[in-house]
Amino acid sequence: MNSDAFKDIEKLETDLWEAADNLRANSKLTSSDYFMPVLGVIFLRHAANRFDAAHRQIEADQASGKMPKRKVLPADYIARRSLYLPAKAQYDFIMQQAATSGADLPKLVTDAMTAIEAEFEPLLGVLPKDYGIFETKVLEDLMRLFNSAQIKQATGDVFGRIYEYFLAKFSIQKAHDNGEFFTPSSIVQTIVNVIAPDHGTVFDPACGSGGMFVQSSHFIEHEGGDTAKKVVFYGQEKNRDTIRIAKMNLAVHGLEGKIAEAITYYQDEHSLAGKCDFVMANPPFNVDLVDAERIKGDPRLPFGLPGVNKQKKVGNGNYLWISYFWSYLGAKGRAGFVMSSQASSAGHGEKEVRQKIVETGDVDVMISIRSNFFYTRTVPCELWHFDRAKPPERRDKVLMLDARNVYRKVTRKIYDFSPEQMRNLAAIVWLYRGQQKRFLGLVKDYLGRVCADSAAVEGALASFETTLAELREAAALYEADAKKLLAGVTAFGQKYAKALLDKHDAQHKARRAFDSITEAIRGLIKQVDLLYKLAVRVADLGAELATDDAISAAYDRRVTGRLVKQLDEERKAAVEQLKHAAYFHRQVAWLQDRFPKAELEAVPGLVKLVDRKAIEEAEWSLTPGRYVGVAPPEEDEDFDFEQTLRDIHVELADLNKEAVDLAATIQVNFEELGA
Repeated sequence: MNSDAFKDIEKLETDLWEAADNLRANSKLTSSDYFMPVLGVIFLRHAANRFDAAHRQIEADQASGKMPKRKVLPADYIARRSLYLPAKAQYDFIMQQAATSGADLPKLVTDAMTAIEAEFEPLLGVLPKDYGIFETKVLEDLMRLFNSAQIKQATGDVFGRIYEYFLAKFSIQKAHDNGEFFTPSSIVQTIVNVIAPDHGTVFDPACGSGGMFVQSSHFIEHEGGDTAKKVVFYGQEKNRDTIRIAKMNLAVHGLEGKIAEAITYYQDEHSLAGKCDFVMANPPFNVDLVDAERIKGDPRLPFGLPGVNKQKKVGNGNYLWISYFWSYLGAKGRAGFVMSSQASSAGHGEKEVRQKIVETGDVDVMISIRSNFFYTRTVPCELWHFDRAKPPERRDKVLMLDARNVYRKVTRKIYDFSPEQMRNLAAIVWLYRGQQKRFLGLVKDYLGRVCADSAAVEGALASFETTLAELREAAALYEADAKKLLAGVTAFGQKYAKALLDKHDAQHKARRAFDSITEAIRGLIKQVDLLYKLAVRVADLGAELATDDAISAAYDRRVTGRLVKQLDEERKAAVEQLKHAAYFHRQVAWLQDRFPKAELEAVPGLVKLVDRKAIEEAEWSLTPGRYVGVAPPEEDEDFDFEQTLRDIHVELADLNKEAVDLAATIQVNFEELGA
């Protein structure tokens, strides 16, 4: 996965969603009706892309002699991580037929799904076939949406992103089971970063849409491994439709998994207790209807039941799940899972179970997550991590990490972690595990990004300056500051870019060398914005003066308007590049300020390594906030004004959209009342 592959991916995702959702809005279909067929079209398009890529590879292999020139078999495609698509299941064939007068497009798509299932047994009975619910024109528009040149050239990674994006958006709309089938990828990736599922048996006993498997695969491939050779995925899920989603999600990423329809409280369909290398899950929280009689004596509950009410039901199922996750692990296994924040300090029978689990020594890392990370739940949660192979020196210790102040704002109601925030949290775990080289390697990587992004500043500013040429006199101060800044970033790059630093002291020295450059970048951004505003004012004044006939002959409004628009685009590019140069320096500063010796130490409000005695004194609580204390107030100069302003813009945009939607709903209601 490289940066070019994901160029403009966020815009592509947004454009596709808005267009697809608009088709739904112009039909009689609800989100629930539309959900599976849309995912099916994404799947079909992706299958075609993989098939075409595999076909080209087969032709190249035959031409080069790597493969004998014989009849090509379906197995040849499967070996290249592609489904074999018979002619009727190929996207181009369907679109060609759709252009034929009188073609039954819903039937063509349904037949394509049936043909794919016939060729690939794991998908049998999985793919959607209810395309008859679409009006032909609506379905044709949807199919054409995913038939653009850009989509045809999209790689598997890009399609995986698009598929996950659509899952998330449907989850927000509560299109399926109140959205509980989807766990936000930043939560899943954080778990993956802590437990590092890179081999053996990976099990999710509440697998939903299969996101844990997908992120595990991304992790393995990022480390240079082949998922198919490294791990075997197993899952259990109670909802049949959700299993279909998971199998499609795996297939769209070129993966396979053994997923059983089962209620994990009562069933262990794969017989994996004590055999798993990794267990990952986002189970349903606070379930209170589990039949205690049916699970009494279950070997997967070695710590006993957490409490039974008069109706012989388990009062809260959270500790059933926690016990299951521990029990599924082998002698060296690791587990990571999402859990209600209530569970880590719950009392009575739950406290007794928690004490027994802590006394095993296997509780490894606890991470608190703030509210609004989930699309359908606003409550905070915690990420629990077990490690059955903890070394003796850490067996009576638990890393308490309070990440509630670490987040970025996606919308007014939804937060997540940025990629760098996830890496920084993982770096704290590395220090806990004595992996200082990985920590220093991350700082080294950030410093490399500082050098690379700084080197690109000159080109970004040059374009802006060219268009600004006619305002040279007003730009005199800017030119002096820009020249000084470019000299600074050039000198920094010449000193550090070719020989990035592995040593701790040298990394601190490099960071300090860039501190003053960061301040200069902030100042120059303000000047760039100010110069653009001045240019706009000059253009506006010119337009006013051009009402005079004598002046209008010498003033071209169109040319001026085009230049102002071009200047705005170049301003944005220049400012973005300047911010990039400072952004990774800020990541270095975040890590070094908190861990100046590149060793784990207590950071108020963030992290503390706690021993079992302290946990016992706190009534066996595993809530990080009880141990890490309160973070000191941030200094004013550290206040990220730009990010705060972006957050305000996000919130305002969301409020405006909600206002428009509400006004439309009110209008419809009034029209219905009038009818």
